[in-house]
Amino acid sequence: MSDFVARRQLSFRSRRNSGRALALWTIFFILALAIAPPVKHYFTQRAQISALNSQLASDNKALEAARQELLLWQDPEYIKSQARERLHFVLPGERQYIVTENGTASNTDEGTKVANSLTDGQPWYSRLIASITEAG
Repeated sequence: MSDFVARRQLSFRSRRNSGRALALWTIFFILALAIAPPVKHYFTQRAQISALNSQLASDNKALEAARQELLLWQDPEYIKSQARERLHFVLPGERQYIVTENGTASNTDEGTKVANSLTDGQPWYSRLIASITEAG
């Protein structure tokens, strides 16, 4: 009978130990659930901070480039060169020549091909769609 009592006490201890283990695991699980959202927010905010830092660095580079360009535009010689280059200005007494390509005849031939490919018997919307597909 003492053997039976010893087994019974051992069984009782193992149940008590398994109950303690279950309680401990439950506490860890609840703790993990409680900690998970703040940890997620922390890493999300760290990613946002690093993205904003890189955007700030690129904005600072663009600002520095704009400051350099502003310094260029304060030089009268640079303004003259830009007026000549962009607006085709010339000083009094100078003559300006603008060279164009000789491909204008081929462009008009293509335009007549498109116009000839559109027949007049089609409704206006069909001709419109055909001209858009031919042009682009």
